[in-house]
Order: sequence, then C-alpha cells, then structure tokens
Amino acid sequence: MSGEKQMRVGIVGTGVMAEAMIGGLLADHGDGGHRLVASHPREERRSYLAATYAVEAVARNVDAVQGAEIVVLAVKPQMLAGVMRELGPALGPEQVVLSIVAGATLRTLRRGLGHEAVVRAMPNTPSQIRRGITVWAASDACTPRQQDLARAVLLTLGEERQVADEEFVAMATALSGTGPTYLFAVMEALVDAGVHLGFPRELAHDLVASTLVGSSEYAAGSGLHPAQLRNAVTSPGGTSAAAIYELEKGRLRTVLSDAVWAAYRRTQELGARLEAEADRDVGDSLREG
Repeated sequence: MSGEKQMRVGIVGTGVMAEAMIGGLLADHGDGGHRLVASHPREERRSYLAATYAVEAVARNVDAVQGAEIVVLAVKPQMLAGVMRELGPALGPEQVVLSIVAGATLRTLRRGLGHEAVVRAMPNTPSQIRRGITVWAASDACTPRQQDLARAVLLTLGEERQVADEEFVAMATALSGTGPTYLFAVMEALVDAGVHLGFPRELAHDLVASTLVGSSEYAAGSGLHPAQLRNAVTSPGGTSAAAIYELEKGRLRTVLSDAVWAAYRRTQELGARLEAEADRDVGDSLREG
C-alpha cells in the first residue's frame, strides 16, 4: 500500500487479537515504521504492552484516538456502547474506525460513533500466529485510502477477504470466525480416541495435530473438491470406508451444519442487541440536546 509505512494506528481495547496486530505491524515494519498507541484499563496490561512491544500504552481510550489515521476497536461486545459514546466526539472525518467486535454491524458503528468511515471485520484464532483469515466490509463513506489502511492492518493477521455485502461478515463469524472451535473439538475427540487405542496422550496429540495441518495444507494447495480428496483415499472395503460409514451414520455433516447455523443465529442476535443499544443511546442524546 502506498504510504503504508507511515500508518498511525490507535488500538482501543488491547486484548489477544489486538496484541497479534501489534506484533504483526512491528514484524512487518520494525520500530519507527509507524506510530502505535494502545489503550487498556488495567495498569499491568499497559506495562506488559509497553515492555514487550515498546509501544505507547495509555489508560484513556480517547488518547489512543488522537492523531491516529486508523482506530481499531477491539473491545468486548458488552463494552462497545460505552466506548463508542466516549470515542465519537474525538473522531475526525479523515479517520477510519476498524471494528473486530463480534456482531457489531456497520449501522451500529455509524450510529454509536456518529462517524461514517467504519469497517467491520471478523478475524479468527490462527491470527495469533499470523495464519488467520479475516472477512471484512467497509462503509460507503470509506475512501480508497481508508480501505487500504484497514487492509494493511488486517494483513498483519494473515489473509484477508474484502466483501461488498456486509452479511458475509456475519456468515464468516459463524464459519471461519467460530471455525477453530469446531476443529478443536474434532481434534480433542481424535486425540481421546488415540488414547483409547493405547497411544500416550502426547504422541496422540502430535499425530492428530500434524494430520490436520498437513491435510488442510494439502487440500488448500490441491485445488480439488474435498469429496475428490476423500474419494482418493477411500479404498473399497478399506479402513477409510469403514470410518466414513460410522461418521455418516452419526450425522457428522448435519451436526456440523447445525453448529454453524447456531453460531450464525447467535451472531444475528448479538448484532440486533448492539444496534438497539446504539439506537437508544442516539435517542437519549437527542432528547438531552
């Protein structure tokens, strides 16, 4: 991105995902490549961030916003309404706000902040090792420069996909955002099965982890449909055929699909609640005015 090295980034709510962003930005650009200011309410957390990453860590959220080209919102959903009330008056039209708050829609962000240039994004857990994938959508008010800023920050977490339809971000929350949960559950079940067979737990863990990583990378690089890959290793009357029979009998596909839909419905519920809170806050402000 043109001018990427001059980014000035303010991060509000510096939890695990925001810390991954800080680490990625520093790894990509080194000291002095940009200005990073991070806010967090706990002093011990601020001390850790300052000592570990040599970034400016502040207690007040508005101090992280001052002078930033892009402001990252990385707070808990239940804290969002209060944080938006606090930050809104401090934002200028040239700034873009990038939210990774689950369920927070573009409408919620615009209404709650009183600010039009906003981006909604959903990263996932592998972002902590820069192997994540983030789906994101920008409001119509975002300039090309502001979209480039958002893209540059999200690339520090791994891959990114910009979508025109914001609903895809909600869907991604259920599929890729929650996706590691499904895989961890499968991984746990396979490790336990290995222990039941007689493997030491550490060896079973290593076998399963390497199998999942290798299979995923093979599938991603092959360009083949998963059904083709599965058929290629399923010999008539073989071990894979016996295993697949039990998986299908246990409704594995249906259970996974139901899990994704449950996560999607919860995302929609959370989004509706956050929108209602933003509308209520705007209404209260108008009445007070």
